[in-house]
Amino acid sequence: MNKIAEQYRAAVYVRLSKEDMLALSGKKAESDSIFNQKEYIFDWIKNKTDIQIVSVRVDDGYTGTNFDRPSFQMMMEDIKSGKINCVIVKDLSRFGREYINAGKYIDRLFFYNGIRLIAINDGIDTITRTQSDELNITLKNLINDSYCRDMSIKVRSHLQVKRKNGEYIGAFTPFGYRKAENDHNQLEIDDYAASVVEDIFRWKLEGMSQDGIAKRLTADGILSPMEYKKSQGERFKTGFETGKQTQWTSVAVRRILTNPVYIGTLIQGIRTKPNYKINTVIVNDEDKWVKVENAHKPIVSERIFNLVQRLLLLDTRTSPKERVVHP
Repeated sequence: MNKIAEQYRAAVYVRLSKEDMLALSGKKAESDSIFNQKEYIFDWIKNKTDIQIVSVRVDDGYTGTNFDRPSFQMMMEDIKSGKINCVIVKDLSRFGREYINAGKYIDRLFFYNGIRLIAINDGIDTITRTQSDELNITLKNLINDSYCRDMSIKVRSHLQVKRKNGEYIGAFTPFGYRKAENDHNQLEIDDYAASVVEDIFRWKLEGMSQDGIAKRLTADGILSPMEYKKSQGERFKTGFETGKQTQWTSVAVRRILTNPVYIGTLIQGIRTKPNYKINTVIVNDEDKWVKVENAHKPIVSERIFNLVQRLLLLDTRTSPKERVVHP
């Protein structure tokens, strides 16, 4: 059984996901903001002489169905090292929304390591919990899990409507475009990057290979798409980062040459996650992709784009001298 300590070293944990912000509105959204969660907890704790705040862990923009959150894992490391023996949350939904894993943390890991969990709004304090509290925790976790499933369905439906309306819903825009200032679901041309895209298409029509184009861009000091996004203040990340400045590659050039976004066509819904509990991304069947033409202003003409696709098709079939297709 959990031991009642004279003094608890506590971590305040707060979390808010993007899905929460989409689903919530008005006073509920405001009360669950990161700032107000912290204010609420600190106001509750100010008269608790047996609790000392050691750390405040914040996961802003992370779903409750996945416990592999940066600040949550840092808090768990503090528990393992003995730095804290108490966790305080506004309610159990902030701790997590996945029934099975939430139960493992609360009923196993926290219980056997003597970790006190306080969920203020739910009236839960594990050092004083009774059998009815055990049932209450189980029911709360089930409700939170069910809520997450329902919210996932609503969010997916909402995003699908946006795709069909030709609205861009990606986190980062294709190289050559930026999100319109007055409408982040609309793409507008980034003049500097668009000029680079035009050069890439022109050089390909002149007979250059993708590798040759990549080397020329690097030699000219043109930032790669990733580095350009970073230079514009975007927090762009990829699993292929090595710590060094990324250079242009033939793969990056080919992606630009084959992307119909540059003729104003949006293709979205190519990848998805099977459900709200599985974080693995899969590729949808092509009949599930959403294609909208004339969704935004093109950078290259459809004629030039089609000529380049012919060249790319011929690349593996003909000699270099035969690969030039004149506009």
